[in-house]
Amino acid sequence: MKNGGGRTSRIRRRKLLTSSESRGVNESYKPEFIELKKWLKDRKFEDTNLIPARFPGTGRGLMSKTSLREGQMIISLPESCLLTTDTVLRSYLGAYIAKWQPPPSPVLALCAFLVSEKHAGDRSPWKPYLEILPKAYTCPVCLEPEVVNLLPKPLKAKAREQRTHVQEFVSSSRDFFSSLQPLFSEAVESIFSYSALLWAWCTVNTRAVYRKRAPRQCFSAEPDTCALAPFLDLLNHSPDAQVKAAFNEETRCYEIRTAVSCGKHKEVLICYGPHDNHRLLLEYGFVSIRNPHACVYVSKDILVKYLPSTDKWMNQKISILEDHDFIENLTFGWDGPSWRLLTALKLLCLEAEELTCWKKVLIGEIISDTNEKTSLDIAQKICHYFIKESKAVLQKISHMKDEEVALINQLTLVETLWTEELKILQASAETLTSLQTAFT
Repeated sequence: MKNGGGRTSRIRRRKLLTSSESRGVNESYKPEFIELKKWLKDRKFEDTNLIPARFPGTGRGLMSKTSLREGQMIISLPESCLLTTDTVLRSYLGAYIAKWQPPPSPVLALCAFLVSEKHAGDRSPWKPYLEILPKAYTCPVCLEPEVVNLLPKPLKAKAREQRTHVQEFVSSSRDFFSSLQPLFSEAVESIFSYSALLWAWCTVNTRAVYRKRAPRQCFSAEPDTCALAPFLDLLNHSPDAQVKAAFNEETRCYEIRTAVSCGKHKEVLICYGPHDNHRLLLEYGFVSIRNPHACVYVSKDILVKYLPSTDKWMNQKISILEDHDFIENLTFGWDGPSWRLLTALKLLCLEAEELTCWKKVLIGEIISDTNEKTSLDIAQKICHYFIKESKAVLQKISHMKDEEVALINQLTLVETLWTEELKILQASAETLTSLQTAFT
């Protein structure tokens, strides 16, 4: 049966799909966004520049309805739309927070409010916003243990710290939640469950904008800087995005202006900060492709792995690096090994008679051609070690995706991280080869 198949037809269909997808697929007609629009209008916000859409690569985001010029205001969200600790204090939770000792943290107040309002369902005045929030998150604290175990070692350690932090956050707040029992007919233990609080914590951690408040006695000394911004928080991240974003004290609105022009029907992006992929995955639950800030971290144990075990000055060299803050943030990037990594290796490669020159190394002076060559050779060995490790983990993930279908989304996320790291390492290896040719 003929159905318009064949190579030419497939290419034509692919071009059409690429063309339509690159513009984004309008989602403003969906019931949840219609309700959100009404809700925002009631709070004196009506956006004329942006509409919700779905994009390849970034997923749900905001699309420009018209061309945007440089310096144009793209969002001015009134304070009445923001969910802050002020919102919580004005609510039914306010009296309970005011009398609780020791004072709860601002983040705890926001999380308690989110869980309470979500539990209220149709009765919640915040329902239109709650309905568009993600049902689940992909920060490491939400990943299955076997997936966390696949993360690069430095990120794996931070992921476990994050899990411990959230567990302590929840367990230390149990008494406060118990004090809220008069507000609910159901047992508070079932309402403020670990999964509900994890969702709320991730919502605040991944979606809040910066909105500093003065310290208040009813809250702990922890900085009160988080505000949830409905609609605005649909904007996705790009490391290349250029915008100006801040709360305007005069207009009482959270404002975003674009610093560059943007074409019609294009995704409007903001930059969450100059973060590497480890930070993006840890804090926001995603990885940025071709992120210029992405890097591969080299730990101390890997640093000395390829150095002579017979070097009796090694401990002293390590101490010098530690004392001068040269043992952390040693990385490979898109343009090769970082200056910090090469500097650390040059110091570690000093011969006994050169050790008195260690201060010169730390300020970037060349000690000898031999020292330069040796440090580059070891950098290349470390780079190839990481390349081999990346390929092995990617192969393991590929097998797990076949066997653990329920984990495929989480595995794909970690796979993307390792794929990006492999590309960085391959680029670094090429740079190192070029540098090494100067000494051959």
